[in-house]
Amino acid sequence: MSSTLPFFRHHPDPVTTGAITASSEVCVRCGQAKGWIYTASFYSEHTVRGRICPWCIADGSAAEQFNGEFVDAYGLNGVSWEVLLEVTRRTPSFHAWQDARWLVHCQDAAAFIAEVGYTELAAHPEALDQLRTEMRLEGWHDAPKLEKYLQNLGQGATAMLFKCTVCGDYLAYTDAS
Repeated sequence: MSSTLPFFRHHPDPVTTGAITASSEVCVRCGQAKGWIYTASFYSEHTVRGRICPWCIADGSAAEQFNGEFVDAYGLNGVSWEVLLEVTRRTPSFHAWQDARWLVHCQDAAAFIAEVGYTELAAHPEALDQLRTEMRLEGWHDAPKLEKYLQNLGQGATAMLFKCTVCGDYLAYTDAS
């Protein structure tokens, strides 16, 4: 088992988030069992039968071989082409009810931190305020009831917490079943 996983700037702890897990499974791309395997989404025009190791994600070989992406480019407006490719083709996604959406701040893709409930989100008031504002702009008038809405982590509605890689501000969006 390889002990040192590759570092992903935009998803710094994919083991804690559950996107990468310990496994003896063989990577469908490199044919090796390296002790870790990717468990979240991968979008490809090809049928990919098997899972991918973190190293084949980090070096871009899985995305290249299968002509696929780990994250949709939706929402990545304003980032450079290099950052767009880094996030979509060389960064593990995360588990979400809906398609994962990557947030942008300071013209860079933010780093995904965790799926959180209201208690964890309240520890980051700037993310909570940003989320309430976004919800109001989208026509959701119960934004003040966010505390009740995000109580059952993993059971219907959660928040996806991100941290800006430039200024350190926290951001979030809601995800629901």
